[in-house]
Amino acid sequence: MESDLVGVSRDLDARTVLEAYRAGVFPMGGRRAITWHCPRVRAVVPLDGVHVPRSLARRIRQGGFEITCNTAFREVMMGCADRDETWIDARILSVYQQLHKNGDAHSLEVWVDGQLAGGIYGVQIGGAFFAESMFHRVTDMSKVALVKLAERLRECGFALLEVQYLTPHLTRFGAVEIGFDEYMRQVDEAAALLRRF
Repeated sequence: MESDLVGVSRDLDARTVLEAYRAGVFPMGGRRAITWHCPRVRAVVPLDGVHVPRSLARRIRQGGFEITCNTAFREVMMGCADRDETWIDARILSVYQQLHKNGDAHSLEVWVDGQLAGGIYGVQIGGAFFAESMFHRVTDMSKVALVKLAERLRECGFALLEVQYLTPHLTRFGAVEIGFDEYMRQVDEAAALLRRF
């Protein structure tokens, strides 16, 4: 990720974050500074080609969970930050909560027995959704969150679900890598759409 570094700043604000996403750049928190990243290869989950592993599909059919959207944004971010090393510091938390308040960031929550069991959050620009992080407290609930997010985006007519870096975990769901020029073409096309999350 170090080779993706394109800038460093002390401060962070909602407008700058949105402008950065439009340009293919995203921020990460750190001990001292905000770092800005622009990977030349990006990972996306094709919304018409999401793969649901058989065991997860069976788990989803079994139910026993409830899905909500935008009911616990801060709690989802805190869940994502609750790990030994995290880039979600107080500045990131504050600015993304402002984005959420402005209608530019959203969360999807998974509840089990009335408790937050998993979730995912990200930024929306038009018909593009930039997924930032996900977490689980109950086995498989972050996976359920990702699948349900993709379903919601598809149903709402979104054109792009970006997940930053390709991992073996995301590959299982159909995520693929695309070059930066193609990525920006997709961002521009998706951002021009009028969509509601």
